[in-house]
Amino acid sequence: MRLLHLLRPFCLAAACLSAVFAHAAGFGTIDIPADREGPAMQGAVWTPCAAPAGEIKLGRNTIQGVRDCPLPPGNARLPLVVISHGYGGSFLGHHDTAQALADAGFIVAAISHSQDNFQLRGGPDDRIVALATRTTDIKRLIDHMLQKWPAHGRIAADRIGFYGFSRGGYTGLVLAGAHPDFERLPPLPSSPCATQPEGKACEWVKQGFQELLATPLTHDARIKAAVIADPLGMLFDARGLKNVKIPIELWASTYGGDGVTPESVAAVRGNLPVAPEWHVADKAEHFGFLAPCSQAQLDARIEICRDAPGFDRFDFHKAFNAEVAAFFSRRLGPTH
Repeated sequence: MRLLHLLRPFCLAAACLSAVFAHAAGFGTIDIPADREGPAMQGAVWTPCAAPAGEIKLGRNTIQGVRDCPLPPGNARLPLVVISHGYGGSFLGHHDTAQALADAGFIVAAISHSQDNFQLRGGPDDRIVALATRTTDIKRLIDHMLQKWPAHGRIAADRIGFYGFSRGGYTGLVLAGAHPDFERLPPLPSSPCATQPEGKACEWVKQGFQELLATPLTHDARIKAAVIADPLGMLFDARGLKNVKIPIELWASTYGGDGVTPESVAAVRGNLPVAPEWHVADKAEHFGFLAPCSQAQLDARIEICRDAPGFDRFDFHKAFNAEVAAFFSRRLGPTH
């Protein structure tokens, strides 16, 4: 879809979302304490803000926003969008999308998943059990935002959306009612079972898989709409997706990567019982959905910053963020 066609609906829909127009995104961090459902988690919240944006540096990340900006005055309740990152990611992985949503009038919250984040990447069992605990992480994030976040009274609890990328896309499908078939999960080439099937490390992998099968998955009916980008589609067939009935905007990269194939994402499109709004990121590889990299990240030459020839991540994200905001505005905007 051409960039101008993507930008047009955003301008119309976002203008209707709130009577208060934001000029920046407020930014603050959150800490979700350990409880009987899981360990402690860290995250961030982006909010509508009337102040001009400035640069906030967090490690190698540079984001645009205003720290701890108060919400616009009034009693209006605002929709909430929660974000789930991909394998080995963090709550900052989609900060530009979060900022665009906050600027359009949403409250946005993201966490670093408890058993799958950049600090844990590459564990002996590849954190495979996180495919189960991820859904509980997001349920706990929503609980925190609705009950413990200082401005929880400003959230419209009946208008909650979800954005997820890669494993985060898988997470959103499960939260929306999908049932994955973990036997369809292909072994990673780096798995110790591929080289030393009788070794101790392979035994850990097998134990992790058994733990995954024994861990209950969480569904959450509070989520009313979802944007899913390059999910782990190979885990779902039509039977596994039959209960997913919420509106979905589904994105695929042209080339895929990191275990995700364009064919598997297209299969999700065909197997969903309610046809999703479908988009393909032209000339993009899998990591093209991550926020454009800062200069520090580019200088470090990290894998997530590499893009396919002919793909401009900055230009793509201008249109992508606009379309994501437009979708949520259509699906979660206030009733009149």
